[in-house]
Amino acid sequence: MKIFVIGTRGIPNILGGVETHCEELFPRIANNKDFDITIIRRKSYVHDNLTEYKGVHLIDIKAPKNESLEAIVHTFKSIIVAKKLHADIVHIQAIGPALLTPFARLLGMKVVFTHHGPDYDRDKWGKIAKATLKLGELMGTLFANKVIVISKVINDILVKKYHRKDCYIIYNGAPSPQKIEDTQYLSSLDIEPHKYFLAIGRFVPEKNFHQLIHAFSALDQNNYKLVIAGDADIENDYSRNLKKLAKENNVVLTGFIKGKKLYELLTNAYTFVLPSSHEGLPIALLEAMSYKLPLVVSDIPANIEIELPKECYFQCGNEKHLEEKLRNNIKNKLMQYHYPMEKYDWNLIAEQIISVYYIIKDA
Repeated sequence: MKIFVIGTRGIPNILGGVETHCEELFPRIANNKDFDITIIRRKSYVHDNLTEYKGVHLIDIKAPKNESLEAIVHTFKSIIVAKKLHADIVHIQAIGPALLTPFARLLGMKVVFTHHGPDYDRDKWGKIAKATLKLGELMGTLFANKVIVISKVINDILVKKYHRKDCYIIYNGAPSPQKIEDTQYLSSLDIEPHKYFLAIGRFVPEKNFHQLIHAFSALDQNNYKLVIAGDADIENDYSRNLKKLAKENNVVLTGFIKGKKLYELLTNAYTFVLPSSHEGLPIALLEAMSYKLPLVVSDIPANIEIELPKECYFQCGNEKHLEEKLRNNIKNKLMQYHYPMEKYDWNLIAEQIISVYYIIKDA
């Protein structure tokens, strides 16, 4: 069965939650000989010449690197390519690309739509973009053969808004932690093991890294540092101002990192912080949990669904409450936690996705 994955910027080593999801998931599915997996990548984000990655075929297509246009233009081109290459199933990732679900169906292909979160809630979008994303959610939900949601929160949205009650709840996952005892990368950043708070993510307003910097700076202490691993997809006023704010407050910015450097940061962090106002089911948080790190996270529905200990949460958007949580974290010298991680196993998740493909095949 030929599966074409559309809507992601691509794999491997491309910044983004959907991208991490695809990088972990589809090589595992490709191990099943019943499936021929192709991911169509956005050429402007690709920095390699790969045509295959861990059994997954890769096709690169150009699209304008523009926040408003790139997803829809790339999706349209990708659906055309998938049809020409005789795709059995188009697996669309996220609500923006899902706008073209009816187009893929009209061309005779079956569609699986994975809803990664209500992106129209993101602060960066204007009225037209928000309306387009909501329409994408509607088109994907109503016209996809099968709909996958990554959390109960998203499932409840689709039941309430569109009365679709047959969605499959299949969570994001976290790989097994790769503990790195070497601290060479930490030394290059001038930070000490277990003497820094770590945040990970894209430099977009809804991640609230500006609030985190304000709250951390207000602690007025010299024993711990703040490290933020990530960058902007497309440099803009927010990302430039965030970098300026970080520099003024001695915050360590690593840029976009994956692999050994990221594992080293996770292995040696004192606490992981996620101050977001919007998430689907944050993979960075799940990874931090796999490393048993103490957590300080916003009390948004996506984070509450994970059912962390009550003391991990702070009121989203409340810098004073975040500052208080960080201060208490230092004062109480929190130790490692043991979180239940069984349902966030990527191998289990791959099997759950495969079962959805088989259902479509036999329908």
